[in-house]
Amino acid sequence: MTRQELKVTSARLGVLIGKSGSTKREIEEKTGTILRIDSEEGMVTIEAEDPVAVMTTTNVVSAINRGFSPERAYRLLEDEDMMFDVIDLADLSGTTRHLERLRGRIIGKAGTSRAQIEDMTGTELSVHGKTVAIIGLPDQVETARKAVEMLIQGVPHEHVYAFLDRKKKEAKQAMLEYYS
Repeated sequence: MTRQELKVTSARLGVLIGKSGSTKREIEEKTGTILRIDSEEGMVTIEAEDPVAVMTTTNVVSAINRGFSPERAYRLLEDEDMMFDVIDLADLSGTTRHLERLRGRIIGKAGTSRAQIEDMTGTELSVHGKTVAIIGLPDQVETARKAVEMLIQGVPHEHVYAFLDRKKKEAKQAMLEYYS
C-alpha cells in the first residue's frame, strides 16, 4: 500500500470534499485511491496499491489546493504525460503590494492575460495566493512558465504574446514535419 500525505488550506477543503462529499468520491472513483480528509488539521491522506495512482491523485489534490476547480484539476488524469507545476511568487515579491502587482500582471485586465497564456499554450493556469500553478503537457507547461516568468520580470504583455505566438507556430510546424 502506497500512502501520501499533504496539507490542504482550510479555504480549499470544501472544494476538495465537494457537496456531500461528491468531489472526494469522484476523485476516488477516477483514480482508484482512498482519500482520508482530516477537516480539523487540513491533512489529506491518499492511499492505493498503485504508486502512480497515488502520485497522480496527489497532483490533483495539490491542484485543487492551488485554486483549480476540480474539473480543471481532472485534466491531470486525461494523459499520463500531464504535468502540474507551481511557480512560487513569495520569494520574488518583497511586499504585499509588489505581490499584488505581479498577480495583476499575470492575470491581466478581467483575466485577459491569463486567458491568452492558456489559449496559446493549451494549459490551465491558476493564480492563487502566492503561487501560479500550471497544468499541461511538458512542452506546454514550459512555454506557459516562461511566459509567466517574462511577465514577472516586467516584460511588456505584447512581447510576451509575440513570444507565445512564435512558440505556437513552432509547435505547429514541428507537428506538420512530424506527420509529413
